[in-house]
Order: sequence, then C-alpha cells, then structure tokens
Amino acid sequence: MFDVIIAGCGPTGATLAAELRLHDVRVLVLEQETEPVSFVRIVALHMRSLELMAMRGLLDRVREHGRRRPADGLFAAIDKPAPQGLDPAYAYLLGIPQPVVVQLLEEHATRLGAQIRHGATVVGFEQDNEGVTVETADGRQLRSRWLVGCDGGRSRVRKLLGVGFPGEPSRTETLMGEMEVGVPREEIAAKVTEIGAMDKRFWLRPFGERAYSIVVPVVVPAAGVGDRAEPPTLDDFRQQLRAVAGTDFGVHSPRWLSRFGDATRLADRYRVGRVLLAGDAAHIHPPTGGQGLNLGIQDAFNLGWKLAARIRGWAPETLLDTYQTERRPVAEDVLDNTRAQTELHSTEPGPRAVRRLLTELMDVDEVNRRLFEKITATGIRYDVGEGPDLLGRRLPDIDVRHGRLYALLHRGRGLLLDRTERLTVGGWSDRVDHLADPTAALDVPCVLLRPDGHVAWIGDDQRDLDAHLSRWFGEPAS
Repeated sequence: MFDVIIAGCGPTGATLAAELRLHDVRVLVLEQETEPVSFVRIVALHMRSLELMAMRGLLDRVREHGRRRPADGLFAAIDKPAPQGLDPAYAYLLGIPQPVVVQLLEEHATRLGAQIRHGATVVGFEQDNEGVTVETADGRQLRSRWLVGCDGGRSRVRKLLGVGFPGEPSRTETLMGEMEVGVPREEIAAKVTEIGAMDKRFWLRPFGERAYSIVVPVVVPAAGVGDRAEPPTLDDFRQQLRAVAGTDFGVHSPRWLSRFGDATRLADRYRVGRVLLAGDAAHIHPPTGGQGLNLGIQDAFNLGWKLAARIRGWAPETLLDTYQTERRPVAEDVLDNTRAQTELHSTEPGPRAVRRLLTELMDVDEVNRRLFEKITATGIRYDVGEGPDLLGRRLPDIDVRHGRLYALLHRGRGLLLDRTERLTVGGWSDRVDHLADPTAALDVPCVLLRPDGHVAWIGDDQRDLDAHLSRWFGEPAS
C-alpha cells in the first residue's frame, strides 16, 4: 500500500515525488519509458524555477549542467532587456538538456526515498473512499491512497478520469532538431538575420563544434496540420528549410528530430476524488516563451506539501482544494500569453503592427516588467486574503542572519520569519520553522511562508498569527 502513485516521471512527476518524500510520504512513480529519451532537446529554466531549485538545495547541481544566458527578449522574442533591480543570483535563463533535468530530479527523488519503476504503464484505475487501485500494462494491481497523473498532454489518467480538455487544436506546426550543416557559419548567420527580421519562429543556433539546433516553421498545406505523432524525417527538414529560407543549408547527420504544434488546452478540473492532475496532463500550450516545463515544476511545488499534509493528517479541510484554485488560473494566464505571443509571431500585417506598438510600449518599465513577470512566473499572487501587496506573492531570496532565506527552506516546511523576536510557532513547530532575526531584509515586521515560498501572513500579532497557522498548517500538536 502506497500513499501516492504518480503516473509519469518527467520533470513534474519527479519533482512531485521529491516534494512528497520531504514529508515521509510513501511514493511510487510509474514511468512507461524504459530508457531516457534519445533526443537532447534544450529547455530553459526561468527565474521562478531557479528560485524553487534553490529552496530545495538543488540549484548548484542543476547549474553545473546548464548554460546561462541573459533573460532578455523573453516575451514574443521582442528585443527588450530584463527589468532593473532583479536578483542576479536568479535573473537569467538556464538552458539545459531536458533529459538532464529529468535525471537530476529523478536522482533527487530517489535519494529522498521515492520508488521509481520504469517500463510500467498505467492502463486503468478504480477509486473508492479509501484509495485507488491502479492497474498496469503487465496486469499488476497496485493500491494507493492517491493517484496523480503527470503523464503528459496525452494523459491516460486524465482520459480515464473523464476530465474534459477543451481548447484549440493545432493550426500551425514547427520542426525542431539538431543536425550538422554543410555551409559556412557566416552564410547561416546572414540568412538567419534576414529571415529573423520577418519571422521570429525561425532560427539556427550553433550547438557544439559542428552541429546546429534548428527550429523552422512548417508551410502548412491547405489540408491542415498532419499527424504529429509521426516524427519528421531529414527530408522534411530539407523541404521546409528550402520553403522558408530558400536553402537547406546542406543539413545532414541528424542527432534528433521532432515536431510540435500550437494546440492550447486546459483541463476542466485538476482533481476528481482521490485522483489529481499536474503538468502537461492538466494544460498544454505552444512552447513560445519556454514556459511549459516551468509551469509543471511549479504545479508540483504547489501540490506536494498540500497533498502530504492531507496524508499526514494535519491538513485543514480545504487546503487541498487550493491546489486547483491557485494553479488553474495561473495556467489560464500562461495559455493566454502564449496565444498572444503566437499571434505576435505572425508575418501578417495586422499582428506585425501590434508587435511594433507593443515594442514601443515595452520601453515603459512597468509594461516591460509585467510581461517579464508573466513569462518567469515571478508576478504570481495567490488569493490568500486582503493585505499588503506582498501577501500571496513569493518572497525573494533576501539576506537573513548567517546567509540567505532560501537556504532555510530545504526541508519543505513552513517558516516564520520574525523581525520582532516576540512571536512563536508553538504547537506547529513540527511543521513550521522559526527564525527570529531583526536584521532580515524585510519592510514588514514578520512573514509566514508556506513551503512553496509564498507569503501566507504578514503582521506582528500572535493571536492573528495563530489563526493563520491553523488555516495553512492545521491544528497545533497537543
């Protein structure tokens, strides 16, 4: 009997497994693939995801395997710098191969005690008042108190659950791959500059000594987008490169090839009974802005401590419900901003006019900052009640006594940061840490942080604090 079975060991599933293990939850992860994926797609970790990695002591390890680049031009590839005043420890993009991210997160979950089975596919389940019986492709039946579908955009868990996935199907298609080229780099750079002035979707970037990472939009025939389940061929790349660039650049020796569309869908619900959805199983959208992987990881950080609290028996009655009420609006916003960015990539006169106008508006710092915060998820404010603007937002990695804030969050517990040195967490000390530090770089007396780093309370009154400790962390221990 497990506490939680997770279907899918991608970035979302591996992160969720680790978050649950921080609270001694018995976790089994079922991953249908037996081997890591053969292609090495480069993904970007945005500022908020880098902060979350730091909160769990993972950032240094992840950073060793990635390459930093400035966090400029994030929204629709409009060439504007990142806003001023950001923490340089996190204000960059970290490009990293997706299989490496998965491996690092899986290793982290395993070190914490999660069980991970590869080559195990969920084909069915039944839930009752006590738990979920999960059936795998080899005929096994496994019993768990909860099931979480982290099994991607074609989620079998979501389909078996009967949750609607409304939205728009793909209208466009893009090829992505890594291969060698047969022409000088100078010729490639000139052609990329020429085409990039009109079509921001097209790029060729050096990847290693001889290989290039290539993204090329497909010239869609009148019949519409074809079957994206079939991987593209090298001839497909050559054909589309000639159609878009007038040359195929002599491409050869591909290392990996893939295709993606711009389908945009959002699950009707994130939970039915004892079954939940997270990551791409709950939402899909165009990759514009590189938000997908980040959105899934952040789902896991929001869900993990809440589901663990329910399992450990101290969760307030409505705590788990806040997973959907907080994360589904975030996904809606991501879907909308990727829809907008997709339109701004169009070569049609109308969208190009809007792009020119937005480019001017982004010279206004507030506009540039708001769009940056949308892409990086640093502007999220959960509805935790009325109060100062900081309430419900993430707390940056401020200086505290003997170091920085995020080093205090490695265990995935709540934290009372107390500048008054008068407050206490009392009977919640098994769930919430306490740092009395009048030197902390805060503009408010005290803050109560949730395990995901969001501010749940601001004030200096013990009775008010106790009420909020009960709201987020249940009844105090006797």
